[in-house]
Amino acid sequence: MTNRLANKTALVTGAAQGIGKAIATRLAADGATVIVSDVNADGCAAAAADIGGKAVSIPADISDAASVTALFDAIQQQARGVDVVVNNASIVPFIAWDDVDLAHWEQIIGVNLTGTFLVSRAATDQMRANKVEGRVINISSNTFFAGTPNMAAYVAAKGGVIGFTRALATELGAHGITVNAVTPGLIESDGVIASPHNEAFEFVEMLQAVKGKGQPQHIADVVSFLASDDARWISGQTLNVDAGMVRH
Repeated sequence: MTNRLANKTALVTGAAQGIGKAIATRLAADGATVIVSDVNADGCAAAAADIGGKAVSIPADISDAASVTALFDAIQQQARGVDVVVNNASIVPFIAWDDVDLAHWEQIIGVNLTGTFLVSRAATDQMRANKVEGRVINISSNTFFAGTPNMAAYVAAKGGVIGFTRALATELGAHGITVNAVTPGLIESDGVIASPHNEAFEFVEMLQAVKGKGQPQHIADVVSFLASDDARWISGQTLNVDAGMVRH
């Protein structure tokens, strides 16, 4: 589409399908070498093959510190480090509050919030060691603003991602590293289609300023902008991408 990410290496987590795959595809189209990562190794490899070009598959479990360390060791060896990291990997549950137990809570927090920390920790350490003025883009959710039901642990984790984004931007600005968050609304992704959330599109559309179903590409387009030099003066921000469902 453009050449604005030429000579950049971008890591996208949770990129085997859905929003993550759309982001990886768009960044590759903009010239980046894309590291496609996912806990699903077969899906990760298939996505990288679909994207083609300079896409590379490196599976990892972002909730596991050793797995994240191995991921970034491989990135350093294969691509000499990362310029852009997109923290997209996430578990999206549908579970009533009365059914939320500690095991569920810890699983959701472990992937959606702690995983974002572990990847950001490794990525920004690598960026600074390589003297890279990089980009960290965290995929949160507009459920944080809406307080969506049946997602208590998820909403808490995604709210944490927004707070973490603001704090990390403050910490890393002196190094020329920007940190921003994107909050998608309901998106017609593989995961949503296969879940009870797929039944909510009609209701959500009534709340949107712009009508229609959100698509993974809508999120990918915004991430591409934030990854580019065009967004070099933007940091610590949360960009809501939900057709105006939540106005704030």
